[in-house]
Amino acid sequence: MEQVSSTAVNLDKARVDVRHPMLAMVSMWVGAFIGMFSETSLNIALPSLMKSLNVSTATIQWLVTGYMLVIGIVLPFSSFLTKWFTTRQLIIFGLADFIVGAVIAATASVFPVLLVGRLIQGIGTGIILPLMFTVAMSIFPPHKLGAAMGTNALVIMFAPAIGPTLTGIILAKLSWNWIFWVFVPVLAVGLIFAFTSLKNVGNITKPKADFLSMAESVIGFSAIVFGVSSASSRGWGSPVVLVALVIGVIVLGFYAHRQLHLDTPVLNLRAFKIPAFTTGALLVMIDFGIILSAMYLLPMYIQNGLGLVVALTGIIMLPGGVVNALVSALAGRLYDRFGAKAPARIGFIIAFIGAVMLATASTTSSIAYVIAAHVIIMIGAPLAMSPSQTYALNSLTGALSADGSTIMNTMQQIIGAIATAVATSLLGIGEAAYSGHGTAAAFTNGVHYGAYFTVALTIVGFIIALFIKRPAYSKDVNPED
Repeated sequence: MEQVSSTAVNLDKARVDVRHPMLAMVSMWVGAFIGMFSETSLNIALPSLMKSLNVSTATIQWLVTGYMLVIGIVLPFSSFLTKWFTTRQLIIFGLADFIVGAVIAATASVFPVLLVGRLIQGIGTGIILPLMFTVAMSIFPPHKLGAAMGTNALVIMFAPAIGPTLTGIILAKLSWNWIFWVFVPVLAVGLIFAFTSLKNVGNITKPKADFLSMAESVIGFSAIVFGVSSASSRGWGSPVVLVALVIGVIVLGFYAHRQLHLDTPVLNLRAFKIPAFTTGALLVMIDFGIILSAMYLLPMYIQNGLGLVVALTGIIMLPGGVVNALVSALAGRLYDRFGAKAPARIGFIIAFIGAVMLATASTTSSIAYVIAAHVIIMIGAPLAMSPSQTYALNSLTGALSADGSTIMNTMQQIIGAIATAVATSLLGIGEAAYSGHGTAAAFTNGVHYGAYFTVALTIVGFIIALFIKRPAYSKDVNPED
């Protein structure tokens, strides 16, 4: 009886007592939203930027690739940074850093300056994104974690969903510079909440820096992101792509081996020894791949397959963004009530239906059909995302939860780059394989090939979701584990 009582009490208490946990999260939600918005919304503005800055497609793509590259470099160090600096110091620096990068980008008149601004923004996103999950795991009691993680997922998934709509509106009325100017006041609000409401989480231990691990991390993740991001333009058989991928895999292999044998690793990969974390993390990676591949294919299909203008493209994608936000919030609460098993499995089934609809769309499909396919995907993907993420992180204890958050966020960037590159390659293969007439029909055939990859991801995700056995609770709140 005493054990049950103690467990019940622990389940009602957070690891760190914060009077207003929702207010404490606002600064990180703002930073993560702007970071993800910046990562996904710039695609629609690339043609305008090419004309304004007089650069080629291969050059302008570095605004996207470089941003993801910096995030991929910074993310693995987030757990280490939390042991050297307080939560407030890191979040305030991340928000201020992003503001500086946004101002540099907004005032740029040449491509190199704009690229520098984007790279600086990537540093802020790489710091804030994993901390958002780490802090949430610490300041919310376990019985409210599902709702808290659902809000985190809403922030991350809503940003890319509404990005095309907001960017299209901005470009219709203003110059591309305003895409970056609008970040500044929003981030300033986040800074105010960071100064007034954010509390420090974690212990400052200042472990010794392992510079070899840091070098391996930078080289390995940089090579992987560069390789997969270059594959869409150079081709998967390009010597540059192959060499980058081989170097990345080899160096990351040495990096993983070193982390598993260090007493104080930069990134504690021992989290993968916990089956619940491994299963949940894989589901999050696959789900992110589904979202990014679909979000990459849909706008181009609407413009090049259906022949609609950019502004209308953003409007067509808005219903899916709204549904995405609503389901993300609901999915967290479903985890609190039912665990991760049912929401994850049902989510991948629903996403499968939407992906099949995208894979069977034609040049004569109605706008209503396209909106329906997008909405269905945006019901299924977030339904699986938040419960899977909470399931994974809630299986970890104490400081290991910070490493788990970093691992998942780092791999999301890698998987996102891979998913986009694979979808782009299949798009080109399908377009070239079309034997009929008409550029719109050929492009739509390419979209079909890319969407087959999205369909395959939903099937793999469902199969892995079958291995979810029960809700995972960390050992410090569930002594029976």
